[in-house]
Amino acid sequence: MTSTATPQRASRRRSRLRTRNTLLGWSFILPNFLGFATLTLVPVIVLFYMSLTNWNIFGSSQFIGFDNFVRLAGDGSFRTAFVNTIYYSVLHIPLTIIVSLGLALLLNNKIRGVAFFRTAAFFPYITSIVAIALVWNLLFSPDYGPINEILRFFGISNPPGWLTSADWSMPAVVIISTWKDMGYYMVLFLAALQTVPRELHEAARMDGANVFQRFTNVTLPSLRPTMFFVTVMLTINSLKIFDLILVLTDGGPGQSTTVISQFIYRKGFEENDFGYASAASVVLFFLCIIVTIVQFAWNQRKSAR
Repeated sequence: MTSTATPQRASRRRSRLRTRNTLLGWSFILPNFLGFATLTLVPVIVLFYMSLTNWNIFGSSQFIGFDNFVRLAGDGSFRTAFVNTIYYSVLHIPLTIIVSLGLALLLNNKIRGVAFFRTAAFFPYITSIVAIALVWNLLFSPDYGPINEILRFFGISNPPGWLTSADWSMPAVVIISTWKDMGYYMVLFLAALQTVPRELHEAARMDGANVFQRFTNVTLPSLRPTMFFVTVMLTINSLKIFDLILVLTDGGPGQSTTVISQFIYRKGFEENDFGYASAASVVLFFLCIIVTIVQFAWNQRKSAR
């Protein structure tokens, strides 16, 4: 009798322990999950439904199927915003990676005042967007800005109009956005550089490798996980760019800097066409998903070699 009861008691204790651990785990997960469900999951589900309706804030919604997406395909303004988003991303992503990695390599050395320079490089990332827009609008002023004055000093008699020019407004936005974001990604690269074993550099130096060879054969392979993370985050943030363009150019001149996020904002909150704006949001959502999946597949293929 005792021999039979002992395994049963042990089984009940294990069951109670599993239940206790499960409840304990859910007690940690549940608050975050509730916030995610309330602020992200439910709005995304509603977004997909709204994209299939003709609805504004003043009336009831009418289910219209995929008419909003057909309308998007023929909308010249949306095509312009789509092309501008890709144009911005293609310029911004590699430029930010190059600048932030260069800063990290420079500030990873033991130089005087390195802590100050690290702080100064990171400071633009936490600066107010409005303050950034005000300062850079003054710097890029076509007639009185110091940037064009420097270009005139070097013999360029007709410098660009920058933020007031349809041809140069997007490159100017890319420059400002790179300056703003470089500090954050510099910190990530700097943390990764400090984990690279010095023994690898010393071994490569003993084998006669120069600085460039050590960078390409030792440093870059060691930075691959961080490089992948930075690339994914930069890509998603570039495709969703909104606030900086809104305060700098408001999508102008003309539609030269109008991006998908601003197109969504205008259709939804200025024209109250929430169904159409939701359809554009779904397109942006799938664009981010597809690009991220491609990046993950490419990274796994490179890692498997």
